[in-house]
Amino acid sequence: MPGPVAIRLENLTKTFGRREKKRIVAVNNVNLDIDAGQVYGFLGPNGAGKTTTIRMMLSLMRPTAGQIYIFDKPIRGDSAVLRRVGAAVEGAAFYPYLSGCRNLEVIARINGYYDAERVDRLLRQVGLDTRARQRFRGYSLGMKQRLGLAAALLNDPDLLIMDEPTNGLDPAGIQEMRHFLRELIEQHGKTVFLSSHLLNEVEQMCDRVAIIHRGQILREGRIADLTQAQPRVKIEAAPVDQATAALEGHYTASANGGTITVDAAREEIPAVLRRLIEHGIEVYEVTPQRESLESFFLKVTAQAAAASGDATPQADHAGLEMTSVR
Repeated sequence: MPGPVAIRLENLTKTFGRREKKRIVAVNNVNLDIDAGQVYGFLGPNGAGKTTTIRMMLSLMRPTAGQIYIFDKPIRGDSAVLRRVGAAVEGAAFYPYLSGCRNLEVIARINGYYDAERVDRLLRQVGLDTRARQRFRGYSLGMKQRLGLAAALLNDPDLLIMDEPTNGLDPAGIQEMRHFLRELIEQHGKTVFLSSHLLNEVEQMCDRVAIIHRGQILREGRIADLTQAQPRVKIEAAPVDQATAALEGHYTASANGGTITVDAAREEIPAVLRRLIEHGIEVYEVTPQRESLESFFLKVTAQAAAASGDATPQADHAGLEMTSVR
């Protein structure tokens, strides 16, 4: 039996500009069903339509067409369902002359859910407990991101929507954020929807992703399904030249330093290893090769650009981060 749907987007469209020649389609007929209890990644380069979609989901912007449902409630007709949502977006407004702690207190009191113990606990969880009394104007970008996350969790939401949550964080902070979000899912039963252009972070953090490009969804699914294993395996073995010779005539193999790459499906790996061992080859490590999310993303967006007749698809990748910190 399928679980509850946290977010449903039906034919969601947003255009800007009234004149036909100047009209910009920022989000184009997007349809998504996002089940509860997962970290869902919304992946795309700058200008792809990620932030516009999030603003519509938070009722900060009216769609031109289509409908948005949160836990099966249409937000246009039942805005009360947004009380089950917390949002951490870039550029969140805080009072610069108040401390981080006081900012959270003000937000909670205005919205009617102030709990001093919860404020203190959230500040500890996001790593701001030692800076809680410092004025917001003195916060770094990473500290502002952490405070924004704490503010989004003040009402103990069932759904957390985040726009570029790791922006401004150092490597340790990115790792902490990743673990924190997984904890929200696995220990507290939350659902997290996040947009990002950090491909490797999305790959490590998320259960499913949607790739949006120029306002349209190109692909959607589990990361493991989108980046299926290639029929290839990398083997660290010695001596390498004897290893390739042992496989010659049976498998296509190429040597690179202390490793060999063999064209073989996953189910063929035991046979490959038996052959190497029978020929006295020492085998140290075996790694089935898998396409990275980065490679998959670039491939599908390049295909989309080519199909639309765009001669300069690489321009779309401005602001897309290809590196990661593990």
